[in-house]
Amino acid sequence: MSIYKDYIKEIEERKTQGLHPKPIDGAELLSEIITQIKDSGNADRKDSLQFFIYNTLPGTTSAAGVKAKFLKEIILGESIVEEISPAFAFELLSHMKGGPSIEVLLDLALGNDAATAKEAANVLKTQVFLYEADTNRLKEAFNSGNEIAKEILESYAKAEFFTKLPEVAEEIKVVTFIAGEGDISTDLLSPGNQAHSRSDRELHGKCMITPEAQEEIKALQAKHPDASVMLIAEKGTMGVGSSRMSGVNNVALWTGKQASPYVPFVNIAPIVGGTNGISPIFLTTVDVTGGIGIDLKNWVKKVDENGNPVRNENGDIVLEEAYSVATGTVLTINTKEKKLYNGDKELIDLTKSFTPQKMEFIKAGGSYAIVFGKKLQTFAAQLLGIEAPAVFAPSKEISHEGQGLTAVEKIFNRNAVGTTPGKVLHAGSDVRVQVNIVGSQDTTGLMTSQELESMAATVISPIVDGAYQSGCHTASVWDKKAQANIPKLMKFMNEFGLITARDPKGEYHAMTDVIHKVLNDITVDEWAIIIGGDSHTRMSKGVAFGADSGTVALALATGEASMPIPESVKVTFKGNMKEHMDFRDVVHATQAQMLKQFGGENVFQGRIIEVHIGTLPADQAFTFTDWTAEMKAKASINISEDNTLIESLEIAKGRIQIMIDKGMDNHNKVLQGLIDKANKRIEEIRSGEKPALTPDSNAKYYAEVVVDLDVIVEPMIADPDVNNDDVSKRYTHDTIRDLSYYGGEKKVDLGFVGSCMVHKGDLKIVSQMLRNIEKQQGKVEFSAPLVVAAPTYNIIDELKAEGDWELLEKYSAFEFDDNAPKGEARVEYKNVMYLERPGCNLCMGNQEKAAKGDTVLATSTRLFQGRVVEDSERKKGESLLASTPVVVLSAIIGRIPSIDEYKAAVEGIDLTTFVPSIKELTSTSAH
Repeated sequence: MSIYKDYIKEIEERKTQGLHPKPIDGAELLSEIITQIKDSGNADRKDSLQFFIYNTLPGTTSAAGVKAKFLKEIILGESIVEEISPAFAFELLSHMKGGPSIEVLLDLALGNDAATAKEAANVLKTQVFLYEADTNRLKEAFNSGNEIAKEILESYAKAEFFTKLPEVAEEIKVVTFIAGEGDISTDLLSPGNQAHSRSDRELHGKCMITPEAQEEIKALQAKHPDASVMLIAEKGTMGVGSSRMSGVNNVALWTGKQASPYVPFVNIAPIVGGTNGISPIFLTTVDVTGGIGIDLKNWVKKVDENGNPVRNENGDIVLEEAYSVATGTVLTINTKEKKLYNGDKELIDLTKSFTPQKMEFIKAGGSYAIVFGKKLQTFAAQLLGIEAPAVFAPSKEISHEGQGLTAVEKIFNRNAVGTTPGKVLHAGSDVRVQVNIVGSQDTTGLMTSQELESMAATVISPIVDGAYQSGCHTASVWDKKAQANIPKLMKFMNEFGLITARDPKGEYHAMTDVIHKVLNDITVDEWAIIIGGDSHTRMSKGVAFGADSGTVALALATGEASMPIPESVKVTFKGNMKEHMDFRDVVHATQAQMLKQFGGENVFQGRIIEVHIGTLPADQAFTFTDWTAEMKAKASINISEDNTLIESLEIAKGRIQIMIDKGMDNHNKVLQGLIDKANKRIEEIRSGEKPALTPDSNAKYYAEVVVDLDVIVEPMIADPDVNNDDVSKRYTHDTIRDLSYYGGEKKVDLGFVGSCMVHKGDLKIVSQMLRNIEKQQGKVEFSAPLVVAAPTYNIIDELKAEGDWELLEKYSAFEFDDNAPKGEARVEYKNVMYLERPGCNLCMGNQEKAAKGDTVLATSTRLFQGRVVEDSERKKGESLLASTPVVVLSAIIGRIPSIDEYKAAVEGIDLTTFVPSIKELTSTSAH
């Protein structure tokens, strides 16, 4: 049977799911389709034409290469296709973005046929996705006196690829759709348990919100054909949680517009809003697609006659509606005035939604085109020996004389590209920065590879120090979905230049370590900038930003990222930890104390948390920086003492060496290069040449939070508060309760110790607690299942060497087997301990979950509805978050313990403790 017949069979199968033919990315299938197009009598010729024109993916897919070559044949008259004229062939090439299409266009533009060259040049003038091989050809032709090359370069220098685009409409009519009340997580827009389908955009689109919501959106579109549907988080923030480009893709698929008539299911320009704005990562992704994100501020604090906030009987601030955005409300966005209107009534100012840079993104159909366009303009102007005209909005450069720098301001100034020489930049400045470390994770990686193909990138930027492709989100179950997706992803990323968790050649042992732990290890300079395809890219060395698949792709391809320098909030500590407390309790208490100090305002949201942990090595400090995602911070920076940083770098070196010993380094010796950089940094610190990064003593912060360790006397639990009468207050991470709140009575159906929030010390706590219980009671029995998943293999290796793993094996009823990984998800849990494979496990919820309606107590990161546990008909599922000792004890007794039970259980246990630095971690400003 031919591959085309297989494709037709697949199409018939997709029809049963209400799906269109899957877009073509393979050369073999498209080659057969072209053969049928050339055969005028072929029965499948008509369908083949449709597939060729309207259903082939662009960029650097192998199908794109075949398509571009055939279009070239048509333009040169070597093939005659009645339905595709040479003019139409040029139009199709113009929609293929880059890679093979640019190569063909350059062939034609620099060829001997003047008329064809002119037409090809006109198309090239509209293209921006050119790489070094392409620009080198233009440069060589220009230096040889080629007039067409000069004409193209002159157009690029004027940025006509941008200036000739239609302007952004002055008025945009929208009709509202409230997607939910309270914070809306990306899991609602792109559920984790459907991660396997993310690269199949039409199929994945069917999982957005609910089928009922999708029908409501379609009804609004039918009723208001001249308006765009705006998705809204009422009384909450839109797009919190995981950094899922698939979430924005789904919103665009249902409410946006098609990017190209010749590329199916790739939509752009979604419009989203939230009472409390848009999550920082989600907003970046909206920018990638040329969309609009609006901070609606439609609910405000109610104040009394003295201007003080009014509070209800629970002490919560009362909100009142400033204006309605109820589903079906028609509003007008005025992009010129930067205002939102209901009829003639002005509602709010939209200046932040329509900065000059964001207006460019909207006009260009996304931020990629602007990034590549600026590079292309600079290249052309330099080659022509002229000054590039000021086409793009100048980057905002904010500098305050006599003001010191926060840690993030220092890092951005060091890594900045193209800024005014000698000018020191402060928060609010728009900066293009070099990126040192990039991470791609396995459930978003296929989208990242698609983005790389669409921007015609074929190799990692030499600027990047190191990049890693994980296998952690698909570690639990090696099922058919994972087997279909992951090897393909690993092969692509390995060839692109990343260190990959799985070896495409199968020569080294698969490493399913949690991506954030690996990135934390391979970050060997606290001045580094890290970009990762997951919201928990929150390293405790350097400054790390969780990002969508597109931004990750851009960082891999260019070695750069663009963003404003964020404001910072400084977090310091006073007092002493109680000996029965765990550092996880300090992390939760920080959230609670901050909210109390600032009257319920989350000053962390959208900002950098500069946390002065100082004395904790990177492994343990990561528990804090990781949780800053739940604090809704943009990112975090850990300020360390010199000796602590050296200790962290030595640990990192050892773990990188393990990766090398396993055979994971590539021909560029990336991992060895990281060890060399770590050695250099250690020597700089030891010699005093360059001490550990600290902010200036006269740096300016948005706010300062002082965490009082003395008042943390009980374990602190983050509670989803699933039955709160105010729906908007459910499933946030702001409800932090002490252990006594539960009175030793709340039933626990399952305990989970795992995720990126835990480190080796947590696994040692598990083994020590179980050993002590056996000594006290003669045996270890569980009243609820306890699932334990070490985040990395090296932790297991270290536990084996120290004797703890043997104890865990003794008390477990199941231990993972790499030689026979699970082929299907576990759906029933017994009251025993499970030692699961290193990776995300239950935390992600894409492969395995607790039983519906369970109350789960976990060390994981997120407590969103349906993530770790779904609702049942009998009760709502709930995932409460706590420290390792609380989780372990709860699984043993089947309920949240009393404070006395807890204290007795942890007596003599080596918990993760923290002693604040005795010296102030700042430096004298040089500015």
